[in-house]
Amino acid sequence: MNTHVNLEAFDVGYDIPAKPGMSEADIQTPCLILDLDALERNVKKMGDYAKANGMRHRAHGKMHKSVDVLKLQQDMGAAIGVCCQKVSEAEVFARGGIKDVMVSNQVTEPAKIKRLAEMPKFGCRVLVCVDDPENVKALSDAAVAAGTQIEALVEIDCGAGRCGVNTSQDVVRIAKLIDAAPGLKFAGIQAYQGAMQHMYLYADRKVKLDAAIAQVGEAVQALKSQDLECDIVGGGGTGSYYFESNSNVYNELQCGSYAFMDADYGRILDKEGKRIDDGEWENALFLLTTVMSHSKADKAIVDAGLKAQSVDSGLPFIYGRTDVEYLKCSDEHGVVGDPLGVLKVNDKLKLVPGHCDPTCNVHDWYVGVRNGKVETVWPVSARGKAY
Repeated sequence: MNTHVNLEAFDVGYDIPAKPGMSEADIQTPCLILDLDALERNVKKMGDYAKANGMRHRAHGKMHKSVDVLKLQQDMGAAIGVCCQKVSEAEVFARGGIKDVMVSNQVTEPAKIKRLAEMPKFGCRVLVCVDDPENVKALSDAAVAAGTQIEALVEIDCGAGRCGVNTSQDVVRIAKLIDAAPGLKFAGIQAYQGAMQHMYLYADRKVKLDAAIAQVGEAVQALKSQDLECDIVGGGGTGSYYFESNSNVYNELQCGSYAFMDADYGRILDKEGKRIDDGEWENALFLLTTVMSHSKADKAIVDAGLKAQSVDSGLPFIYGRTDVEYLKCSDEHGVVGDPLGVLKVNDKLKLVPGHCDPTCNVHDWYVGVRNGKVETVWPVSARGKAY
């Protein structure tokens, strides 16, 4: 695996936390590390699943924000392209050589629409979601002015309560406008049920997806009645992909967190009532942290606090340990309960973040580790791209 950055120009501890060949014990913290073996197994497993079930997998780049990770997903998992949530994210992947780039979100500001219309000049297919007829004309005008083509999907609100239209009539109405608009091409339907992804019980998730599948299936049939075929009927996340892939309605999955996993996703249960991070997917992403103080007998203070992670979905847990517990954090410090006094200053711990997506977005680098050695260092290519 090769990074896109010349690491010889960087000094460990100043610009990057590690270099290939170093021992894992010498990595500067706090930083994100990837267990490359676990990551590769996750990626291959999802790719094999998608192919075996006649699905395409469009990997969600908002999770890792890394061109290198996406290329691994294409090479080892046969991902056909990437989903992004922002134009700035999409531009990073397009410039990085990804040839099929979807903004699975609405783009409405004129400046952003203009940038989106320029993206096909990087040599990639560009797709975007629409839920407003007025947006169709703005996208069309920009594509014509740029001399490019934008493919557009109608987004359905199938339960998340965010963007998207609610009725098949609205889907057909907008799809017809897209189909008739110069510079645009109707590509299908975006229907991601995000509100149920973290429901812990399998049966609860199934109820929500059954309703979504029925709604989306009705819209697909309504479009067919108007001679409008969907190249893409997309959705599906780490907590639901098995429902969409067995629906006979969806044909693209958009899973993201499966590749890294996090503490919150790990808590959801499969059909047999087993945690999905206990056999279905492996923890591949860790926030490596160092004990910086142990002046209190029963507590160790580590260098990974709020500025190194997101705790919106709960605190991280300490991987592979039951004798110590991450208790709380402030800006620069994490408090680890150590009732037996087993930790020492400069000991390192691997934390599984509560929520991987926003945690990854506050770091510059992934340090890829295999067999206790640093194998590669990848930039978090689209870090901070929120516009």
